[in-house]
Amino acid sequence: MSNTIHDMGGMHGFGPVVAEPHEPPFHSAWEGRVYAMQRAMGFTGMWTIDGGRASLETLPPLTYLAASYYERWFLGLEKRLVAHGLVGDDELAAGRSLRPGLRLNRKLTLEDAKTPQYLRYDRPAAAAARFKPGDAVRTRNLNPTTHTRLPRYARDKRGTVEAVRGCHVFPDSAALGAGDDPQWLYTVAFAARELWGEDADPAIRVSIEAFEPYLIPA
Repeated sequence: MSNTIHDMGGMHGFGPVVAEPHEPPFHSAWEGRVYAMQRAMGFTGMWTIDGGRASLETLPPLTYLAASYYERWFLGLEKRLVAHGLVGDDELAAGRSLRPGLRLNRKLTLEDAKTPQYLRYDRPAAAAARFKPGDAVRTRNLNPTTHTRLPRYARDKRGTVEAVRGCHVFPDSAALGAGDDPQWLYTVAFAARELWGEDADPAIRVSIEAFEPYLIPA
């Protein structure tokens, strides 16, 4: 989460989250097509899941807020296709191909589409974990211009490590196409008053998943 409009934790004015009973997977047929395009283009391996998230995060604020869930997916996919040279802005404006497409040398078959692609993001560790359950830590005060998984409301806050979740692909690097850069991942718990101030409910604790580069000893 870079410092963009999508990072809404702790922000006021957006109203309650209202769950829709028996909500269908898609409300319109076009949403299913967007999902299919996402799956198909992900099969090319041209970007990571974190690169996909980053493309949504950098949508203009008014566009992001006005768009529905699958509209954001679609707009982010458009950005990635242009960034990787698969289509041009002029072709999007025209609504059709204006040039021959690039050959990707990878074919998505019907059988591929039927088989769920459960990717693994755990990786071998280059060093031992720096922290253990029970350790007091403080999150770094980060304000990156690119993707990060450390939300704004939890920066420069004191918490306690609850669990070590293994070593995984570091999203901040993967989003930039800079490789896996495996890092240890922890569950870190914070008192609500540490996050929100003295008016917060003292009985509430909030846990987040935080990568080791986000943390320093408290």
